[in-house]
Amino acid sequence: MSRRYFGTDGIRGLANHHPMTSEVALKVGMAAGKLFQNGSHRHRVVIGKDTRLSGYMLEAALVSGFTSVGMDVFLLGPMPTPAVAMLTRSLRADLGVMISASHNRFDDNGIKLFDPDGYKLSDETEHAIEKLIEGDSQELLAAPGAIGRAKRVESAQERYIEFAKRTLPRNLQLGGLRIVIDCANGAGYAVAPAALWELGAEVISIGVDPNGQNINHKCGSTAPDALKQKVLETRADVGIALDGDADRVVIVDEKGDIVDGDQLMAVIAESWHQRGKLAAGGIVATVMSNLGLERHLKTCGLSLARTPVGDRYVVEHMRKHGYNIGGEQSGHIVLSDFTTTGDGLVSALQLLAVVVSMDRPVSEVCQRFNPVPQLLRNVHYSGGAPLEDQRVLKAISGVEKLLGESGRLVIRASGTEPVIRVMAEGDDEDVVSDAVGEIVEAVKTAAAQAA
Repeated sequence: MSRRYFGTDGIRGLANHHPMTSEVALKVGMAAGKLFQNGSHRHRVVIGKDTRLSGYMLEAALVSGFTSVGMDVFLLGPMPTPAVAMLTRSLRADLGVMISASHNRFDDNGIKLFDPDGYKLSDETEHAIEKLIEGDSQELLAAPGAIGRAKRVESAQERYIEFAKRTLPRNLQLGGLRIVIDCANGAGYAVAPAALWELGAEVISIGVDPNGQNINHKCGSTAPDALKQKVLETRADVGIALDGDADRVVIVDEKGDIVDGDQLMAVIAESWHQRGKLAAGGIVATVMSNLGLERHLKTCGLSLARTPVGDRYVVEHMRKHGYNIGGEQSGHIVLSDFTTTGDGLVSALQLLAVVVSMDRPVSEVCQRFNPVPQLLRNVHYSGGAPLEDQRVLKAISGVEKLLGESGRLVIRASGTEPVIRVMAEGDDEDVVSDAVGEIVEAVKTAAAQAA
């Protein structure tokens, strides 16, 4: 099923270029608004955004589209993606919208849609929206007296902060902790520091001065050097880095070392298992999570289920098989007892709960396993299907035999750009490097001949 607008995570692209134009946003509002009108009640949609300059433009276009088909619009302003999902449920909205390109540069933007339960839309629903976008828009318009209204939700930040705080065990406070938080000049710049301060922590904030163009620029979870420096400079207990829409988190310990999503999932899973809260006897991660995590969980009597890359696949597997912890090595962690999508702040709070209860430094709490050597390389191509080339297939077969039971090989085509991603991991770093190199060369040769 080919799709013209939707990709692996909503609609995304360069602002003011197709499909990230006011015209497309208007049509998305009309199509999605019409599709999600069920019943005779007044229909409502919740719209949040990050801090990108183009958010103003897209927000106005979406409001016009939704109101034109008879939906009332609740505007949240700059808010994390998980806050939009949560408030979609809380406000009993028919639909939720987040305007964001997550960890991308400011000149990109995107539109993510959530169903009434706060989950990202299925491929089938996105396809139905695309069909309406391509159809006659005049047929979607409401009668003059049925046009929707728009208003701002003044209490949105307070509602999300209270929600996040209540995910901690009862009576647990963060007093005595010095925390540096880097909000990437993005959607969490107001709510995340406030939540930590209200929980009793001493908070040092960076990346909290958005100007429309500095989101994710040398800050946040994709560029944590500024956070590491600040943690060491202020002798903080922990650093927390969010991405542009605050659905991911990376932790920096008191020594300035990075703690990735795999270690965080291990910490939270063990804690929940000990408290009798972990469902399904394990967690869900993607094929990119380190083999060290899988081995560690096994020693704890826990399982690791793997899915293709993408939080949608993780959530689908969690819902289908009853897991309540899942996520990605990048720090996109879903804790379904609380959220329907990744939530950087809530994930960080679950870690801090373990730090407080154990009364040990973050570096000790988070070093649950030693990652095995893992190497990822990207190969760009301009045409053809390199992964179907016989030389590539032969190279893959040989490398799989070379790695054997002590390693893993993952090769996949990117869902957003013409790139083949080659990842290998195993106990021997030299073997891993040779394995990746062999396949990369085979893919390059196939790509060159197909160009």
